Amino acid sequence: MSETHRQYDPEFRAGAVRIVAETRGPVAEVARELGICEGTLGNWVRKDRARASGAALDGDERAELVRLRRRCAELEMERGVLKRSVVLQVLEATR
Repeated sequence: MSETHRQYDPEFRAGAVRIVAETRGPVAEVARELGICEGTLGNWVRKDRARASGAALDGDERAELVRLRRRCAELEMERGVLKRSVVLQVLEATR
């Protein structure tokens, strides 16, 4: 026996995921109300959450993120050194 798979358009998928996110209701309940399979809606929600959390970065994006985080740490360290040097200069000038 062959199963038929129903195709849903992207707008419907996005709307269903948005309903789950906004109502914070159970996926099973929302799926029942929309007349779709609970597992299908659960997959859509899971993919959306993974995409939103940044888990969908490709190799180049991940490497760029690592590079930018390192650069940010360097700049924060340099800023700290400059702050301390300004404080020392002010203390020397007031003596």
